[in-house]
Amino acid sequence: MIPSALEHVQEIGGRSGRAAVFLDYDGTLTPIISHPENAWLSDSMRQVLQALAPRAPVAILSGRDLDDVRRRVNVNLIVYAGSHGFDIAGPHGLRRQVATEFLPNLRLAEKELREALDQIPAARVERKHFSIAAHYRNVKENDVPEVERAVDAVAVRHPELRRINGKKVYELLPAIDWNKGKAVVWLLETLGLERGNVRPIYIGDDSTDEDAFRALEQSGIGILVSEQSQPTAARYSVKNPFEVERFLRVLTAHLLAV
Repeated sequence: MIPSALEHVQEIGGRSGRAAVFLDYDGTLTPIISHPENAWLSDSMRQVLQALAPRAPVAILSGRDLDDVRRRVNVNLIVYAGSHGFDIAGPHGLRRQVATEFLPNLRLAEKELREALDQIPAARVERKHFSIAAHYRNVKENDVPEVERAVDAVAVRHPELRRINGKKVYELLPAIDWNKGKAVVWLLETLGLERGNVRPIYIGDDSTDEDAFRALEQSGIGILVSEQSQPTAARYSVKNPFEVERFLRVLTAHLLAV
């Protein structure tokens, strides 16, 4: 098991007091629950983010739509990136949308996927601006392979899209070289954070966050949110969103002290 981030806060935060914090949402800032629409940020986590944001650049990168994650977090000074980094907005007019030319393809694929999954009980299609998610968290185990086959069939008909796997979800996104890792690198460059002694820290729990962990292997710190030991490019871990909150609280105090 990789070391606990809670036991190495000072090492992770560095001696300069200059850090940039990147965070996933579901499973990182909030627990994973059966109905994602009910995953709201706790008041205590919001208070931690409000205390951290004036002291370090903070960005939240989520598979959710940009407006959805921004509404749920509702903290000023933060950069928000929805659709796994395809849709980015932040303070001072920061804005970037990647792959807008794929929107007609996504609309057609969404229609096909809804028709294919209509007969599978509890399967749910969620259209995001730059992706289509097929949720199977509440699908009977015997029906899950049918969900996967339906997603793959749509993907075969739309080679301009690619499938990624999340926790109890398959998603179709534009088949371009862009992911959370690319989005983090772009943000570091755009915000001028790749220069000097700024230490980027990324915290996430899902397979999509591994792209960000790999992107920061040489220049920053990855922290995996997981109860179990598993292969990861992250250097440290915490067990759950409650430990994420504790880590961010202690990190904020460390940044104030140095």
